[in-house]
Formats: sequence, C-alpha cells, structure tokens
Amino acid sequence: MYLEQFKLHELPFRLSPDPQFLYLSKQHARAKAYMESTIWFTDGFVVITGEIGAGKTTLIETFLRELGPEVVVAQINQTQLSPTAFLQTVLVQFGFTPFDMKKPEVLATLNQFLTEQHVAGRKVVLIIDEAQNLSYRVLEEIRMLSGIETTKEKVLRIILAGQPELNDKLNSRELIQLVQRVRLRFHLAALSSAETVSYIDHRLEVAGSQGRRIFAEDTYPTIFRYTGGVPRLVNTLCDTSMMAAFGRESDVVTAEDVTAALRELQWVEFNARTNRMQLLQMDGETAPETGQTVGRILLASGGATIVERELKPGRLVIGRTPDNDLQIDSKFISRHHCQIVTQPDSCLIEDLNSTNGIFVKSKRVRRHNLNDGDVVVVGQHEIMYMDERQPRNRQPLETAEQESDKRD
Repeated sequence: MYLEQFKLHELPFRLSPDPQFLYLSKQHARAKAYMESTIWFTDGFVVITGEIGAGKTTLIETFLRELGPEVVVAQINQTQLSPTAFLQTVLVQFGFTPFDMKKPEVLATLNQFLTEQHVAGRKVVLIIDEAQNLSYRVLEEIRMLSGIETTKEKVLRIILAGQPELNDKLNSRELIQLVQRVRLRFHLAALSSAETVSYIDHRLEVAGSQGRRIFAEDTYPTIFRYTGGVPRLVNTLCDTSMMAAFGRESDVVTAEDVTAALRELQWVEFNARTNRMQLLQMDGETAPETGQTVGRILLASGGATIVERELKPGRLVIGRTPDNDLQIDSKFISRHHCQIVTQPDSCLIEDLNSTNGIFVKSKRVRRHNLNDGDVVVVGQHEIMYMDERQPRNRQPLETAEQESDKRD
C-alpha cells in the first residue's frame, strides 16, 4: 500500500470504526455527551440518529472504550429479530445461554440479572445500533425492559442509535408511550466545510503525518463538494485519491488526483444525489432555530450580565468547552456542566455529573424544575430564568422604585 510513500504508520481512511481516529466535531462531542449522560441518569432513553456514514458506530465504540469496570454492557447490532429472539440476544450479551428458554423464563432471568447488578453497585447499559430496523413489537419489549426498577431508580440504561427512519418510527402513534420515556434525542448531521478540513488533517495526524500537508490546499473544497461532509464518504474519496497519488509516485495528493478518484468512483456532486442529510452548519453558519420561545436565561458573573439566551423546545448544554451550546470559560465549570431541557410547558435544569455542581437557594441539586425568577449558581456564575409563556407579574424596576418612594 501507500504507507511508506506517504511516511505513515497506519491507513488514515479505513471505513471500519476505530475510536483512535474519532474526530470530535461540535455535533459529535454533543452526541457523545448525551451517551455519557446515561451513566449518570437512569430515567429514559437516549436516541442518536444520523445518516449512513455520519459516525454513529465510531461514537459508540469510543463511548464503550471509556467505560469503567463498574459498567456492564449489552451491545446489539443485529436488529431484524422477533421479540423473543431479541430478548435472548440481550441475555447472550450478558453471558447466558437462553436458547431453550421460553419468553417468560427469558424475562424472569433478565429481571433477576438486572436486579443483582444493581445490588452489586454495577450499572447496566443496553446499546442498540441500527435501531431503525426494530419492529414495533420489539420496541415495545424494550419499553417494558426500561420499566424494571428498584424502589428508587430504573436499573437499565438504554441507548438507541439508528438512521433517520428511527425518528419516523418513534413518532408513530403506536409508540407514544415509548417516546414519552425518551430523555435525550439528537440528530448527527454532516460536517461543515471547515470541519471536513479538520477531519481529514486529524486522521492524517493520527496516522503519522506529523503536521505534513499531504493533501494540497485546493483539494479540500472539491472533497467537500462531492462528499457533503459525510465522514464515510470523505474516507472513501480521500483513500482513493491517495491511491491515485501513489500511482504517480507522489507523496502529495493534488486536485488532479482527486479528479481521477472521482472518475474511478463515478461520483456526482453531493447536492445532486438523493440524500436526506441536512447540513446543520455550512461554513460556520448555524441553522435557524424553530419553535416558540418558552423562556430565556441571563448568564451573569459579579453582578454583570454576560449573555442572554432564548429557550425554545429542545436542550441547551452548558459547559467549559466550545462544543457546548453555551460556553462558560471558567476553571470552576466542568467540560459538560449542566443542561436545560425545555418543553412547551416546562423547563428543567440538570447537573451533568459536574465537579462543582449546580445550586438553587444555596442547596446543591441534581435537577430542578425552573420557575420564573429562579437563580441557579454554577461555579462563579449565576443563571437567572425568566418564563416567557405568560405575562410576568413582577413590575419593571423603575416602577417598583417609584412606588416605594411614594410609600416612604
């Protein structure tokens, strides 16, 4: 192959998921944080969707690699199963041989196993990839499994990952009860043009480029134009382009090599293909928000307001690093510190297992239903919540002061 010619020690653009090569774009980092939240909270499903090649499986493999010994995992990739076969497959992942068991025995064994793991202080995670292929009957079985609990909490954490068809299935009338248990839901879109450049350079660096520019500057726009920022397509085009440069005995991939690769692959431009993937960020531009404003927050420090942010249905993750929706650059703030979950009729703030926690009225809380005027302390910052769903009862500051003067 071309490793020696390009002075690399690994193939940089293999299609198999390898956590070592994971490039954490803002979206990928957020999806990974949602997966990690299953370890902290047990109430509800986490659903991650994305087009083919968006990087879901690599994210899962990275998540699994970072889990500690106290976490027991069942990972299901074959999803075209009957309900009983699915439950048996879950038991196999936990080390059982259940193929002679009838369904009641399978369920009893699962229930006992989950309870025993909880008593032993272990956390059990069920990860289902390609979940869009699950039948409605199997999804109902999963919902029932999610209901197994002790007197205090659920004992099974569940992550569903799949293609966009999974969202269509979850939104159907048959699965209303299951959707009510979904706590976090995120769609993994393609990379922006800038992220595509960083993605290519990152994989080359991991493979041993040591900062050398292997792809000529003018190749990147063409690569993005024909791949749309879909990681798997980027890998395919870059690998084929490197083979073209290898054939010329060159250690630099030129625009001509990319053109030769496109001819070999017989690709047309990405926008001309039939593809549902929505590019949420094109050249750094953020897609417009939708939905009615439910509330707003003011972020303050030292009595001075730093930023004001509207809250619409969805989730707003707050933390120290740039991949958060609201970044607070402070040593007292964790990488992913907390999140605000906004629904049409409520707002909830949750601590994401941060080091310094979140406080309401001087009391540390894991989660808190926000009411108009609530102030939440995070590190050395304060977040004030204002409910926008109904007329506010509080008077403007100037009016209140005037009436106070009259009473005096």
